[in-house]
Amino acid sequence: MEGTGKMRRFQITRWCHDRIGQMMPHPADCLDATAGTGRDTVFLLEISDPSGTVTAMDIQQEAIDLTEKRITQEMPDHKKRLRLIRDGHQYMDRYFPPRSLDLILFNLGYLPGGDHKLATRPDTTISGLNHALTLLRPGGLVSVLIYSGGDSGYEEKEAVLEWAGSLDPHEYLVILESFYNRPNDPPLPIYIIKQK
Repeated sequence: MEGTGKMRRFQITRWCHDRIGQMMPHPADCLDATAGTGRDTVFLLEISDPSGTVTAMDIQQEAIDLTEKRITQEMPDHKKRLRLIRDGHQYMDRYFPPRSLDLILFNLGYLPGGDHKLATRPDTTISGLNHALTLLRPGGLVSVLIYSGGDSGYEEKEAVLEWAGSLDPHEYLVILESFYNRPNDPPLPIYIIKQK
């Protein structure tokens, strides 16, 4: 709240970025598994250790192009730390060895302003999440922001929640947040910490 008595516009992605920054303040090697328009990629370049690398992947060439353009405009000095991959997140294990990443972000749904038919799907997302757990180093974090409602996401939301709830509590800490009084299926953040 600001002093004027008006609440500033709440951005859920900023909230998630703040949370991730608290849990993982200086990760080395990071993956934006759903590059979209590049906002999460910028965030990863901002918080990651300068000695590390940030990879952004997306199945859509448009998303890769938007991400590259954003980094070129907003963070040109960091381009040498950026790797772009056009592929689905279900294939991330082709590009990284096991236990090689500290932080992996998933922002589910569809490309903002893009074709709603090209949205993430339960089968490929669960496959990507399973690979993500094998690619994490101990102490690493997977963040999943689930968008549901309208023309996308209910089936994927339920699949991801079931998957997260089935993870071994001795190996993973799963934190689920809810924006409880927001209407119209607000995004649902999940954080998964690999404990060993």
